[in-house]
Order: sequence, then structure tokens, then C-alpha cells
Amino acid sequence: MAKTEIERKFLVNGDAFMREAVESHRLVQGYICRESGRTVRVRIADDKAYLTIKGRSSDNGMSRMEWEMEIPVDDARELMTLCQGGIIDKTRYIVPASSVTGSVCHYRDGENPAIPDRKWEVDVFHGDNEGLVMAEIELGSEDETFDRPSWLGKEVTGDRRYYNSMLSEHPFSVISSTK
Repeated sequence: MAKTEIERKFLVNGDAFMREAVESHRLVQGYICRESGRTVRVRIADDKAYLTIKGRSSDNGMSRMEWEMEIPVDDARELMTLCQGGIIDKTRYIVPASSVTGSVCHYRDGENPAIPDRKWEVDVFHGDNEGLVMAEIELGSEDETFDRPSWLGKEVTGDRRYYNSMLSEHPFSVISSTK
């Protein structure tokens, strides 16, 4: 079933987030389709695999439609051969927002306080994207507020250069050399 994904992305300063991480996963992913307004991604995360379709991002880059389904790992490996551009290889660290900030998030009047605890997903990239570390947090609404851990750097939400689909074709080594 499709859902609307709402997330904010940030660069990360240093490695202090690792002291707060409660788990990590190795992710390898590629893009079968990477067109304006839609992507089709295949991802292997540890011993599971997924096919994901994402729609056009909102103007501010925070929201977009996402559909995802678990698929057999062997099928994912075969689909990887159809991917355009390079393969994204990264380690994802899960950091509970509450363990870093002391509070999970702040709700406006009328919001549902039953939304699950927020977590930071901090991606440490390998290969052509070595040196890039990004954190993202999924939110219940675009205007939901949250505490920012001290290791959080510049916000890159909506900056297409930092979309994984773009990084597979234009790696961080190219972005960082043109700054």
C-alpha cells in the first residue's frame, strides 16, 4: 500500500551518533528507473530485500509517495543487474531520537500522540560516496518539530544532490570536489 513519506535530511558532523546507535544494517541499493518525478529502487538490507517506488517530491523536498514490498533476496540480486548508474553501499545506524535529545518530539494540539517514537537513520556511505554521512528523520507531518542532536549538521532536505538516486549517478566524491 502506498503511503506518504515525510522526512528531513541533514549532513552529520563527526561520529558522536555512534555512541547512541542501537543497531546497524548494511544496505546495498540500485535504481532501475530514475526519472523526474519517480524512482524504482531495489535494496538489499542485511538478509532481506525490497522493491520501492517513490513519486515526485513536494516543492520543499519533504514529502513524497512511497510504495514498498519485500521481495526474495535472489530476485533483488538479479534486479540489481538492471540498475542504472552505480550502486549505493552504506551502513545505516539507528539512533532513537529520545536517547539523543531527551524527548522524542513535540505535538501540536490535535495531533496524535500515539505516533511511534521517532528515530534517526544515520547513513555512512562507502565506495564512491565514502566520506558522506547523512541523517534523516521520518515525521508525522511536515510541520512536526523535533529536537536536534549536537552532531546534526547542515540541512539538505530537498537538495537533490543528496538524494540516493542522484548519488548513484553523481557520487559524493564529485560533489565534494566541486565545493
